[in-house]
Amino acid sequence: MLSVTRKQKIKDLILEKKSATVSELAKLFSVTDETIRRDLRSLESEGVLLRSYGGAFVQTGVENLIDYSIRSTVYLKEKGIIAEKCRSLIQNGDVVFLDHSTTTFAIAKAVEDMRLTLITNSLPIINLLSKKENIRLIGIGGFFSLKELAFYGSKAQKALNEYYVDKSFFSCRTLSIDQGVTDSNDDLAQIRKTILQRSKECYLVADYTKFNQASFITICGYDCLSAIITDRPLSQEWHTSLQKYGCRIYDAAPEQAGPADGVNKKSDAKNDNQPKCR
Repeated sequence: MLSVTRKQKIKDLILEKKSATVSELAKLFSVTDETIRRDLRSLESEGVLLRSYGGAFVQTGVENLIDYSIRSTVYLKEKGIIAEKCRSLIQNGDVVFLDHSTTTFAIAKAVEDMRLTLITNSLPIINLLSKKENIRLIGIGGFFSLKELAFYGSKAQKALNEYYVDKSFFSCRTLSIDQGVTDSNDDLAQIRKTILQRSKECYLVADYTKFNQASFITICGYDCLSAIITDRPLSQEWHTSLQKYGCRIYDAAPEQAGPADGVNKKSDAKNDNQPKCR
C-alpha cells in the first residue's frame, strides 16, 4: 500500500473512531510501529490529529469516545495541577468519590497518603489504592467497560445509592456556558448523574481543553456543582455566568482564593447535608 493511501486510511479511521493506538494501526496495515509513528507525525503536522504516547486522537465530535489508555498519557501536567488543588479541599476522615476519569486518577495519586474512605468505579484507581492500609477502599461493581476501564450500569448505580459522600470529584467530556456539563458515553454519564445526588459537595474537574464545547449527553447544570477545578484562568464571562449558580471556579488565576475558601457561598450556607442537585 502506498504511503499516501495508508495515511488517508489512518486519517479516516481516527476521524471515525476518534482514537487509535500505534499497535492496532500497525497490525491493521501490516507495517512496523515506527512506520505508523511517522504517519501520525505527518498527520499531526497537518492538523488532522493529536499524538499521544502510543497512539493518536481527535477532540472533535459530540460523541467522542477516546480510549482510557490514550487519555491517560496526555495533559499530565494539567491534571497534576488540578489534583493538587483537589487535595487541598480534602481532609483526613472524608468520604470521597472519584469517578473513572484520568484526571481523578491523578487525584487518587495525590491523596494516597491520606486517611480516607474512597469510593470509585475506576479499575485503575482500585489497583492503585488496593494495598493502602490508610484508605478504606470501596469499589462499585456492575458491567465493565474495557475502553474506559470502569464499572457502570444499573448495578453500579444501585451500589452508589447505598452511600452518601462528603465530596465527589468527577470529570466530563466537555462543558460550555450555554449547554452545561456534557459527556459522550450515556452509560457512564449515568454514574456521574447518580453521584451528584449522593454528595454533600460536588466538584467538577476539567483541564482547559474541555471548555467551550458540547457533547452528546447532558450530565448537569452548574447549579448542581460546588465548584469547577481547572488548570488555567477562565474568561470573566465564565466567572460571571457561574456566580449566579453559586458555583465557584478554581482556575489558577493570580487572585485565586486559598484552600480555606474552597467551598462556594451557596454550599457554606447549606448545613442540612442534602445534595444540591436533584
